[in-house]
Amino acid sequence: MVQVADLTQYIADLLSVDRFKDYGPNGLQVEGRQEINRIVCGVTASRALIDAAIEAKADAILVHHGYFWKGENPCLVGMKAERIRRLFNADINLLAYHLPLDAHAELGNNVQLARRLGFTIEGRFIGDAETGIGMYGSLASAMSGEELAEHINTVLDRPPLHIQGSDRPIKRIAWCTGGAQGYIEQAVALGVDAYLTGEVSEHTVHTARECGIHFFAAGHHATERYGVQALGSHLAKKIKLECQYVEIENPV
Repeated sequence: MVQVADLTQYIADLLSVDRFKDYGPNGLQVEGRQEINRIVCGVTASRALIDAAIEAKADAILVHHGYFWKGENPCLVGMKAERIRRLFNADINLLAYHLPLDAHAELGNNVQLARRLGFTIEGRFIGDAETGIGMYGSLASAMSGEELAEHINTVLDRPPLHIQGSDRPIKRIAWCTGGAQGYIEQAVALGVDAYLTGEVSEHTVHTARECGIHFFAAGHHATERYGVQALGSHLAKKIKLECQYVEIENPV
């Protein structure tokens, strides 16, 4: 069992939260009971995840996508009010970590995805050498676009959208989990054969074709399931907390 203030400080130090300028607050977003023993982890603090945490009698919910994003309506009404009401009524803490959990060198979404897909990490982009959220590297052996698409499908259990902007085999690749399709031109500048992210925009297709690069949209949710699981496993080992990951199916 740990005090919520001690847990949030531990994670803040672990993920170097203060080094990131993010789109929303990282750390404790909704305060509940002060003592934490059982944590439910998930990708997004949806009502379904909250209900699962209530059923599991969790003391805290740990997510990648929390609340209070820049530019959104700050009023606690409608859907947001219902989520907050459930948390308050159950006295459950909500902890959320966005960019720090994307970028962490061991527990981060991008490192965890690379390990599952068998990518060798060579460096970072979309930021500096330590806090860059995108990564680039190489495959163990060259694959065609179709072969890599099937590999992604097998590992993530989700068929990716593959835009074949080139006929050449894929040896070097850049990737950034989530909604990072806007960084495709930065990936092109690295000289890689392919770029993998979670989402796609209409113009991404044209960029891939005209720049001659393979593009894969493997799902925002599907590419960002692994960081929060790694963080939960770390907390279970280091602080002896009960951490349970709950998968809330999301096709996007």
